[in-house]
Amino acid sequence: MLLDHDDYLPSYVLITEAKKSDVRMAQSLDLNAGSIVAMDRGYNDYALFGKWTDNEVFFVTRLKDNAAYEVVESAMGPSPHNILADELIRFTGAQAVKDCPHLIRRVVVWDPSNEREIVLLSNLLHFGPTTIAAIYKDRWEIELFFKALKQNLKVKSFVGTSRNALLIQIWTALIALLLLKWLHHLSKAKWSLSNLASMLRLNLFTYRDLKKWLENPFGTPPLVPPTEQLALNLV
Repeated sequence: MLLDHDDYLPSYVLITEAKKSDVRMAQSLDLNAGSIVAMDRGYNDYALFGKWTDNEVFFVTRLKDNAAYEVVESAMGPSPHNILADELIRFTGAQAVKDCPHLIRRVVVWDPSNEREIVLLSNLLHFGPTTIAAIYKDRWEIELFFKALKQNLKVKSFVGTSRNALLIQIWTALIALLLLKWLHHLSKAKWSLSNLASMLRLNLFTYRDLKKWLENPFGTPPLVPPTEQLALNLV
């Protein structure tokens, strides 16, 4: 899934079997030049890094622990807050040199909450190290998206076992979450997304205008109009 930073909604979704590698699917993405992709360590691939750098697509990710590289240049002077290192590196592995011959940025960030170092990798050579750290921090939004999907919509258990049944339920959940996010944007009540979903469930069988309800959710529901029985002239 590719989450758009503007509204934190999916701009690209691809559903495959679990055995298919995430990084292989990422290679099929057609990204515009100037795009910045924040991704986890599972997408580490030197050929992908080389391809994106050639196409002026930028990325921020975590560096693998076993990566072989040499430091070409280190930032001089005092480092910004929580930045332990800011370096330009070159991969030294035989295959890595072929796949990604470019200089890459290595930024070491101190995470005070978990008391650990986070080693970031990026081809953004002209951004400040704190900006690169902030970009990677926003990657957490995709985890929050999946959390909201599982908490508010029924994707933990499936109503069918065939491939088609699973795909229908997953796509339905994604479409429903898209509508929920839009209603959350329109709502004037200061609700969380989960509260909005719960209130919508309670009003599923209430006859009222949805837009007016979003503006005044605690107002008295309108009276249900009486049903009109058509007279049938059988004579």
